[in-house]
Amino acid sequence: MAVKPVSSRPQPRLYLATPLVEDPQALLESLPQLLAQADIAAVLLRLKLVDQRSMISTVKALAPAIQDAGAALLLDGNVELVARGGADGSHARGIEALKDALPTLKPNRIAGCGGLKTRHDSMTAGELGADYVLFGEPDERGQRPSVDAIAERLQWWDELFEPPCVGFAETHEEAGEFARAGADFVLVGDFIWADPHGAAATLKQTEQTIRQAHAAVFANARAERG
Repeated sequence: MAVKPVSSRPQPRLYLATPLVEDPQALLESLPQLLAQADIAAVLLRLKLVDQRSMISTVKALAPAIQDAGAALLLDGNVELVARGGADGSHARGIEALKDALPTLKPNRIAGCGGLKTRHDSMTAGELGADYVLFGEPDERGQRPSVDAIAERLQWWDELFEPPCVGFAETHEEAGEFARAGADFVLVGDFIWADPHGAAATLKQTEQTIRQAHAAVFANARAERG
């Protein structure tokens, strides 16, 4: 696994997780505005577990709207549906899931990995060939590390390793914290869709928070270098 060279850091990009989707129609109506509103690198599609034919149809319905806007479409698990639905990759939860997914996804599709409880797990994922590592998502009981612990893990990874790191943010304030810590991407989801101001406005606010946090860190770094 390559060690990351010292360089200036671009602003972290957004990684948007969908609500749990069965019927794609409502999402198809809102996605174009969202994808035009902010710099979204990828969309994580969370599929409701129904019959495979219906799930594949949902992926096929959503893929053009996402990919034509320049974003990658990843499935949350469901690696067996990636090629059949025309997705760009899959997000695995844990090392064993990643190992199972890699033969299907590599070399042409994206293999992301979360569910990484220790630093050793994170390094193992990178060594196996994960295209990114995700820190901070809730576990099967809905528990997650503190914001400080997530930020610490992001900073550690950013300073040492080449594969991108992603911070899972539950508020736009957390998104700013993870941008300051060195995240390459910030994954946002439920709070975007639940905000009474609307998903587009919340997404725009979150991107602005990331931009300000990133600018503050690098302005300070430039000042310290003199």
